[in-house]
Amino acid sequence: MGAHVSRTDYEWVYTEEPHATRRKEILAKYPEIKQLMGCDHNLKYIVLAMVLAQIIFAIMVADASWPVVLVLCYVLGGTINHSMTLAIHEIAHNLAFGHSRPLANRILGMIANLPLGVPMSVSFKKYHLQHHRFQGDERRDVDIPTKFEGRFFCNTFYKLIWIILQPFFYTIRPLFVLPQPLLTLEAVNIVFQAIFDCLIYYYLGGKALTYLIAGTFLSTGLHPLSGHFISEHYMFIKGQETYSYYGPLNYLVFNVGYHNEHHDFPSIPGSRLPMVKKIAPEYYDNLPCHHSWVKVIYDFITDPEIGPLSRIRRKIRDEDGKKE
Repeated sequence: MGAHVSRTDYEWVYTEEPHATRRKEILAKYPEIKQLMGCDHNLKYIVLAMVLAQIIFAIMVADASWPVVLVLCYVLGGTINHSMTLAIHEIAHNLAFGHSRPLANRILGMIANLPLGVPMSVSFKKYHLQHHRFQGDERRDVDIPTKFEGRFFCNTFYKLIWIILQPFFYTIRPLFVLPQPLLTLEAVNIVFQAIFDCLIYYYLGGKALTYLIAGTFLSTGLHPLSGHFISEHYMFIKGQETYSYYGPLNYLVFNVGYHNEHHDFPSIPGSRLPMVKKIAPEYYDNLPCHHSWVKVIYDFITDPEIGPLSRIRRKIRDEDGKKE
């Protein structure tokens, strides 16, 4: 159980990320895929229903015992809130109202943010689009753990702690790796969220607020749905950079498991990503993939060869095109 991982650095490459090339090839062969692009008109209704459901559940747990509250945080509230983070992911790609209505998407993102208890929708968009555009870039992809994370959380026990604390690292890491000025909409997001949290606490009490906030942190740590954080880009097979997951939990997370398909076509809503694989199976059927997020988490924690540094990272080039 205390065995150290053998990896002490990332897997460094000098090639471009693979998705742009594959996207070009697929569109040349299957131009009909362009018809899948655009907003999902059902997304806004699903989001509003989930927000309402969480408020109702918060009302219901306000008078429950603390053990019941904590169990529901993990099983019910956490599952819904984790699903909501993936709804915010969809909204970050302007898939609720389309690219022509960015402010409508941002407002819906802030509404979707409310049950989470912690403001993140606007900041997430800012950094997540960097991850798509500069996947693996040594300076601009904050999805990749720092060397400190990889070298400190380097055995089974510490990797378990790292998984539990994932939401904290995802929140704090960008502030050190790629600090950016606070946007006006980020400030609005913070104020809007603070008002909502205060109202929940004032009218429903601490248990209701705990149900929401604790559910968010529990569900983005050691939780079955959190397997997608590990499954998407951690290198379980040398040289393979992005992995899809084809399992039933996709129904709860807007098909984020179709991650190769998503990175190839980020303008296609999750509800239509299975169609991408169906139209162009030869591009996806032979790629390594996952079928269980629980197994992904277990293997990550227990396999001494896998750890936070099991990521492909790209050396950027200077203005003369030379490798730095």
